[in-house]
Amino acid sequence: MSTPSPGQGQTPPASPAVTLTATLALLSFVMPLATDMYLPAFPRMADELDTNASGVQLTLTAFLVGMAAGQLVLGPLSDRYGRRAPILVGAAVCTVATALCAVAPNLAVLIVLRFVTGFSGAAGLVVGRAVIADVATGTVAARLFGVLMALGGIAPIVAPLIGGVVVSDAGGWRGVFWVLAGVSLLMFLAALAFVPESLPKERRRAGGMAATVQAARSVLTDRAYVGYTLAFSFGCGALFCYIAGSAFLLQNVLGFSVGEASVAFSVGALTATVSSTVNTKLVGTYAPGLLLRIGLTTLLIATTAALLVTLAGQLNRVLALSLIGIGFLGLGQVFGTATALAIERVPYAAGTGSAVLGTLQSVLGAVLAPLVGLGGKDTATPLFIGMAGCSLIAVLSLLLTRNSAPVADPSATPADDALEGTASAAT
Repeated sequence: MSTPSPGQGQTPPASPAVTLTATLALLSFVMPLATDMYLPAFPRMADELDTNASGVQLTLTAFLVGMAAGQLVLGPLSDRYGRRAPILVGAAVCTVATALCAVAPNLAVLIVLRFVTGFSGAAGLVVGRAVIADVATGTVAARLFGVLMALGGIAPIVAPLIGGVVVSDAGGWRGVFWVLAGVSLLMFLAALAFVPESLPKERRRAGGMAATVQAARSVLTDRAYVGYTLAFSFGCGALFCYIAGSAFLLQNVLGFSVGEASVAFSVGALTATVSSTVNTKLVGTYAPGLLLRIGLTTLLIATTAALLVTLAGQLNRVLALSLIGIGFLGLGQVFGTATALAIERVPYAAGTGSAVLGTLQSVLGAVLAPLVGLGGKDTATPLFIGMAGCSLIAVLSLLLTRNSAPVADPSATPADDALEGTASAAT
């Protein structure tokens, strides 16, 4: 079945596939940028807003809760009303809410606005994944998800560097949100210009809330889908532990300056991005499931070693950065493969499947972010307990995927060969 261009009902030519992939990558770029760019400002925000580490981390929690709720609502809606409208409305609201964050008068208002930002910005993530599921399956989908993850992975690299510069200059943490508002506006304009409607009316799920609940039930009863989703989400949970505690680990525990901490964080993100890029090449040679198992095992070994070193009182800069880097090498093998394997299990409800996956990921991040700060500003133990625990659960979740039955939903539609070729051009 072909993918219609807006208002035309025709398969888009091969050349727009590259711009579509680039635009979806931008949609994936903005949310991690909004997560990571203000991390270098956490210690300063705690002082300016007269709060502690957990208080500041609540702004991150609110953002992640908003992302979870947004994906849970917008994903199923995109199965019913199409992909394009939710992306455009979400991007517009995200732009306005981010600009308001820059002028928030206190912590409470900032927390509320961060929730709105996360809710609206979630459209780019959840619906963007569904668009990929609309235009590709199998190895092509795994590669496209890998490309999106690799390109989106640039955000954690540049975000703390840009944030460190803005925070260190006169802009402060408020300047960070003005920059983010500009990027969100760019996201809206790119989606308006380059994202077509990829879900024809005849493939949309009608029937209101009852149909939405039925779709969610069918997704959640697929054991392999649940296993891959848990593996992805808890792998990301380990990352969220690091994101929430990185500023305090790097600056307060390891003694880096704001600028040095930004560089150290970016190097870790670069490691994950390079690993994701390599994964897009390996997925054509090795099974995605094998790459996923290798990635999660690597993450578990690295985070467990970091926890043991910390408990032994032997943590130093070299050990910390080396073990974190090894863990990020493993994470790079997880993002694209786990996402593709999960959503491929539910092609008849890709938006709902994407929503459940993204919602669980965001909920975990929201719960873990303040917990990492409970030990105070000067310890790394809660951070590495969280990372190692999430890694272990992610590995164990793969047990659910063993001996799983093939997808048998009668409403699943095979990808059109010509459409798959169009998606391949994006890689």
